[in-house]
Order: sequence, then structure tokens, then C-alpha cells
Amino acid sequence: MEGPVKVVVDDGAVFVSQRFTVAICTCRRSRNYPWCDTSHRRRTKPRTDLAPPPASDSEA
Repeated sequence: MEGPVKVVVDDGAVFVSQRFTVAICTCRRSRNYPWCDTSHRRRTKPRTDLAPPPASDSEA
């Protein structure tokens, strides 16, 4: 969005940015909510290479 911007969140709190361009957070991971800080990019996928191999029924 192009600024200045005033955002009113669900609880009624008002946030104002005088910046020329702002990004609104929709994932709620931002430490600077309601402004986006790209926290959504830091989400990592679970590692599957550490999982044990599947058990074989033929082992005795």
C-alpha cells in the first residue's frame, strides 16, 4: 500500500505509518504486526532426511 496509512486492528488499536510504501501482515508472524517484516519467509519445512527408514516385515 502507499502511505501514509492508518490501520485499525480487531481489538480497536490504531497503527499509523508515514512511510511511502508499507506492507500489511496477513500471516500474523510479524514481530512488527500489523506491518509485515517478512517473518513468513523464515518458516522452515520439517526435515525428512532425518527420519528412520521404514521397518521391513521380513526382518526376524
